[in-house]
Amino acid sequence: MYITIAKDHDNLTSDIYRKPTATDVIIPNDSCHPKEHRTAAIRYLYNRIEMYNLTPQNRRKDSSEIQQILVNNKYDASTASRLNNTKKQEQDIQKVKWAKFTYVGNETRLITKLFKHTNLKIAFTTDNTIERILSTKHEPVQNKYDKCGIYQLTCPTCKMKYTGQTGRPFKTRFQEHLRDSKQGSNKSRFAQELPTTDMQ
Repeated sequence: MYITIAKDHDNLTSDIYRKPTATDVIIPNDSCHPKEHRTAAIRYLYNRIEMYNLTPQNRRKDSSEIQQILVNNKYDASTASRLNNTKKQEQDIQKVKWAKFTYVGNETRLITKLFKHTNLKIAFTTDNTIERILSTKHEPVQNKYDKCGIYQLTCPTCKMKYTGQTGRPFKTRFQEHLRDSKQGSNKSRFAQELPTTDMQ
């Protein structure tokens, strides 16, 4: 959408131009978004009429097109008048504080009603964005042998099991068992029970 400016004698007039391919799609009224998000585009469209020096004819034409946009996106005809009344009320409110809530449905609306008669205004955010829905987060795959904790080793000869605990990576602790087996050290109880060849 663009603003066209035309010279009429000694005056400049403005008009709002929409491309023939314009879809006029805004957040539908039945979308799971807070009403503040759904009506943001509508507020912008009406504010733009007041912002530019439109002729009465162009003003009526653009208002009619906005009404059609509302119908196409499942809003009723009284939406515009309700927004204008809300705007006037908001202009009378001064020195308010804002708090942000993530909107998840009517439950969020019920909670925020508690602040209705206070000087705290509520701003809603959503996490159901296209980027969040379509993007896939890939968590890095951690090698299990780089972790620590409780481990169990099985003797390849007698099949007896040895259970131990380590605060170091498993692979580090296994290398200690292997070294003790080769050197004949008594530090590793597991290595003491194994022939040297079993730990190769």
